[in-house]
Amino acid sequence: MTGHLNTALRLASVISLAVSACLCAYAQEKHSRGSLSGSLESNSIYYMHDAGLDPSSSVNPDDRFGTNNYLKLDYTNGRFSAGLQLEGFFPALQGYDYLTYGNGRKAILGSKYVSWQDDIYGFRVGDIFEQYGNGLIFRSYEDRALGFNNSLEGVHGRFDLKGVHLSAMLGRPRLYLDYAGSMVRGADLILSLSEMTGWDAAGLSIEGSYVNRYEKLMDNELFTDLLTTNSLDMYSARVNFDWKGLTAKFEYAGKSKDLPDAASREMVSGNAILAELGYAFGRFSVLGTFRRLVNMNTMISLNAAGTGNTMNYLPALTRQYTYMLANLNPYQVNANGETGGQADAYYSLRSRGTRSKWWNFHVNFSTYYTDASHTGGKSNLLWRDINADVERQWNKRWKTAVLVSIQEWSPSHGMQEATYASNIFVVDNTCKISRKMSVRLELQYLYSADYEKDWMAALAEFSMAPHWSVTISDMYNHGSSGKHYYNASVSYTRKGTRIQLGYGRVRAGYICSGGVCRWTPAYTGANLTVTSTF
Repeated sequence: MTGHLNTALRLASVISLAVSACLCAYAQEKHSRGSLSGSLESNSIYYMHDAGLDPSSSVNPDDRFGTNNYLKLDYTNGRFSAGLQLEGFFPALQGYDYLTYGNGRKAILGSKYVSWQDDIYGFRVGDIFEQYGNGLIFRSYEDRALGFNNSLEGVHGRFDLKGVHLSAMLGRPRLYLDYAGSMVRGADLILSLSEMTGWDAAGLSIEGSYVNRYEKLMDNELFTDLLTTNSLDMYSARVNFDWKGLTAKFEYAGKSKDLPDAASREMVSGNAILAELGYAFGRFSVLGTFRRLVNMNTMISLNAAGTGNTMNYLPALTRQYTYMLANLNPYQVNANGETGGQADAYYSLRSRGTRSKWWNFHVNFSTYYTDASHTGGKSNLLWRDINADVERQWNKRWKTAVLVSIQEWSPSHGMQEATYASNIFVVDNTCKISRKMSVRLELQYLYSADYEKDWMAALAEFSMAPHWSVTISDMYNHGSSGKHYYNASVSYTRKGTRIQLGYGRVRAGYICSGGVCRWTPAYTGANLTVTSTF
């Protein structure tokens, strides 16, 4: 009981200190020039012993508590702005790489910056978030759901004038709760030909980027026989075109010889191709995407590992689901060698007599294969998803969505020919009881002769705007393990603050955000999430 009390007190202290800092900052704002804004996010879990979970893939019962906390403050006065972010992990939640590197128990000044911007020039000193093109060679960003933050601590400058957009940066990248031993520098140039010539009927731009990573490791005995240089050079060339609903984008990226992963014993060069073609007319739109990756996994540091040790952005270009069973086995990008793409088509049918009745139709197809050079001269299927959904607004109170997804995926990530298949069916109904109250019910079923076989799931959500929401859900693997993965939560929102308290069992697997995923172990526990903006 004493241990539980100490845990509760520790959690209360974390939240109260963060809230106090927010209130203090808010009070100071009223007595100063400029404007101050901020946000608080606290996510804490108390892990409980659950004999029904597999010990090999679940949280150790001794690791009873974890909490990730972020307090962000930004000050703006005209062209000047400055900010900082405080982060606290006491310790980090299970499943985050923070816990592996640096013990995951730390309070840090996560980011800080000073910036000056006008219409032509811009300068920033501190931690830099930037993306070149589609991110094939570089993207620094933060995603708290994944535990990613690979910002650069350094300097950044930009110049914009009459269709010429130039930027450059130099800094050391963040690696989990510290900074890497590498240095990154880069430049990006965008020439908007339509803007330069005053051509308003269409948009045409030519773009190029260069990035260099320098890490002095050739003298390190672990890398003496592997590295031929301390530098990695990466480049990208892009063309973008828009005209009367037609959009076309193309990017080619390349990199000099590099170690493709932490376990590799040979340096190899890499390249990537990304092409998009889309068309929209009225209520109809279609978009096709093609991507080919060859040895494009690029690490921040060759002397580290983990999913957060990445310089570039290679998301899964497949449909991103929010439904439980459709997202049970999400696609994981094979950055060392994959070829494929996806196509989307949308159509909306609206009633002429009333705005409260309409149909939305959506069809999506995606498929990816391994690069033959990585799988013994033969391309193996990595992923295929054929899906369609229909959304019907029956009247002002009732809306129904139906989804069918047929997925085929490789359990060996393309190293072998064998694949598993899943057939997923979802019915989603939302009913507005009154102007403030609504009920949503999801019913899902997954049929499969492979792996964990059949699943069923259900979710019920009751909302009473603008404050309360209650959700209950369960996933049941009746085809294999017989396990239930149940969850219940209640949330309260007032102005810019939202508090959610939940309890449930979480299946081991991948949690994804924006097409990028991290592995999370199975656990049963109570979760408290607090978010606030001011």
